[in-house]
Amino acid sequence: MPFRLEGPLAAVVFDMDGTLLDTEAVYRDAMVEVSARMGVAMDDALHLSLIGQPGEVGDRLLRAAHGEAFDTAAFRDAVHAWFEAPGRTAAPLKPGALELLQDLRARRIGVGLATSTRRVIALRRLEQAGLLDLMDHVVTRTDVTHGKPHPESYLAAAAGLGVAVAHCVAVEDSHTGVRSAAASGMRTIMVPDLLPATDEMRALCAGVIPDLTVLLAALQDAAGPGIARDGP
Repeated sequence: MPFRLEGPLAAVVFDMDGTLLDTEAVYRDAMVEVSARMGVAMDDALHLSLIGQPGEVGDRLLRAAHGEAFDTAAFRDAVHAWFEAPGRTAAPLKPGALELLQDLRARRIGVGLATSTRRVIALRRLEQAGLLDLMDHVVTRTDVTHGKPHPESYLAAAAGLGVAVAHCVAVEDSHTGVRSAAASGMRTIMVPDLLPATDEMRALCAGVIPDLTVLLAALQDAAGPGIARDGP
């Protein structure tokens, strides 16, 4: 059944890793390598449990797996440093990401970001990917008190964009992110990456789509009636 975008649309708020940037598999490789250096194992179950989690939740999961003495700060810093290694290229974009953001800007529909990544890292990744200038408002883990699955990140994005939550669409790839976006009251779309859509995810979402090109097509189909910015 074709995906359709229903109702007024003032803004689209995206997750970053796994949604706009094809980084989750890269993070997996980095985590496996850093874990080995630190003398522990990063198995598939632990890696999947970390996807979409804010840092403090990930730290708890890592300590539960490796012991309370495990240096989570050193682990996280080493994983992020892995991305900055000489010769490492910018994370590739997800299919349709650039075209979708450009289309939203051309239609004067707000573009927001709600990520669990720390601000300095998120801004650097967006700039490297050529997406930072296409963002109207960026909310990172640094900017909120409560990380996902709490809805604060998405509520803050709507507030920063100056639009009603009911007139926003959120786009996520992880279960934690979907829970966060849905709890905010935004219509939520899941684009699964490493985590498949479950019955719970389908119940929370307005749609589950294979990639961002489907959302772009739906936006183009809905152009005109139902697509409107809040305010004058």
